[in-house]
Amino acid sequence: QVQLVESGGGLVQAGGSLRLSCAASGRAFSGYAKAWLRQAPGKEREFVAAITRSGGGTVYADSVKGRFTISRDNARDTVYLQMNSLLPEDTAVYYCAAGPVVVRGINYDYWGQGTQVTVSS
Repeated sequence: QVQLVESGGGLVQAGGSLRLSCAASGRAFSGYAKAWLRQAPGKEREFVAAITRSGGGTVYADSVKGRFTISRDNARDTVYLQMNSLLPEDTAVYYCAAGPVVVRGINYDYWGQGTQVTVSS
């Protein structure tokens, strides 16, 4: 079974940090671009950050630029999202996704099940 499995979500106070991880199982995703997206209650799913297959290129949503960092370890077939200076508006379910190229949107082919991030004020 092909899976992307997120972990690392939780409850944190505003100004705090969390590190999300997304590991692949069932097939190799090291040759795919990877992304993080999120969906807050009552809102549409939105792009957060993406990284190229090699890890040499990254793109970020303006709302997280300078606070979040996406990285990947292809040997472990894992992608990370380091989230610093968290704000209550960052509260959402965070999804890992994979696709053939970086897309500054939600059009990715493979998705994880999501991990909840809650930032309290």
